[in-house]
Amino acid sequence: MSDYQGLVDEVSALLQAPVTLEDREFTLIAFSSHDDDLDPVRTRSILRRRSSPAVRAWFESFGIARATGPTRTPADPAAGVRARLCVPARHEGAVYGYLWLLDDGTVDPGDPRMTRVMALATRAGGLLAADTWQREAAPRAFAALLSGSATDRAEAARTLGELRHPAAASASVTVVWVSPAPPFTAGRIPHDVPAHRSPGGLALLVPLPDAADTAAARAIATGLLEPAAGSPRTLAGVGGAKTDLSDVPRSWREARLAVRAARAEPRLGPVACWDELGAYRLIAAPPMATPAAPPADPALVPLLDPARADLLHTAETYLDQAGHAQRTAEALSVHRQTLYYRLSRIKALTGLDLDSGADRLLLHLAIKTFRLATAPDDPAND
Repeated sequence: MSDYQGLVDEVSALLQAPVTLEDREFTLIAFSSHDDDLDPVRTRSILRRRSSPAVRAWFESFGIARATGPTRTPADPAAGVRARLCVPARHEGAVYGYLWLLDDGTVDPGDPRMTRVMALATRAGGLLAADTWQREAAPRAFAALLSGSATDRAEAARTLGELRHPAAASASVTVVWVSPAPPFTAGRIPHDVPAHRSPGGLALLVPLPDAADTAAARAIATGLLEPAAGSPRTLAGVGGAKTDLSDVPRSWREARLAVRAARAEPRLGPVACWDELGAYRLIAAPPMATPAAPPADPALVPLLDPARADLLHTAETYLDQAGHAQRTAEALSVHRQTLYYRLSRIKALTGLDLDSGADRLLLHLAIKTFRLATAPDDPAND
């Protein structure tokens, strides 16, 4: 970024005019400081780091994307827009961005100084092209890490290393899975975090300075949770930290299982971390082994009758409360005698002794396995 800033400052000093550099998507890259009043377009671009689609369409209507030299765009006094001189930043014939001179029409495109400006624009084009390649290469490598063959994954790891990407240089990485995929992510994903969209959601490869600290991944996940009206609940999962890029597929699977666990157990969300799933971390793998949900444990079957939903809920709450009768009765909003009656019915139906630690563990895990196995993997099936 310092290269871009130095380039913009040099153009501004040369022409004595405010200058901005945007990429070809009209994302603000750098801008010069200047004492002149700003017009609304430049102000919004600086504040939001991006121009709106309407602004982009208006400027492109003057042929800037096809131009090979300085192109004048007129002022629009009604909208408070000042005249500009646009210099395309090209590399090997392709436009990668634009240098904008907010000059109110005072700089002649034939000014001798423009020779130096064009040289700087070409340099900017080269820098932008390199950055674009890196931004596009990293997501492709990440996609290969997730679902490629062993050979593809090894090549992807080498690519990230050659790019000197933080994912290859950091102490560890983790995968964040957001489901369903958020429709808009601009400005909410750091530039050094590759993303890969698939039908079920959005995967992110997050570098971590410390395998024991996933705070950065949680923060990114939280920033992407924006459920739209009428859409399924948006959840995010954070996989376990991995010190080897070859383990990225496992972190991805853990992140997806974390989301599935949060659908089964809402208290785990909206950002569910693999390392904090507790019993769900122990039982998550078996239900995902086959597309169909496995049969419930025989001990649990008698409680799955819809007419006994209150007994299933009572058993789960009782076990969640570590067998504490008073806390369970309060959580269920029932009298303790009602609780004792229900527990006796549970014992009779399941054949399990709730005073036995082994039986309680069996029933607790059976319930949690059932919850996870029947939770929808695809939010569209909620």
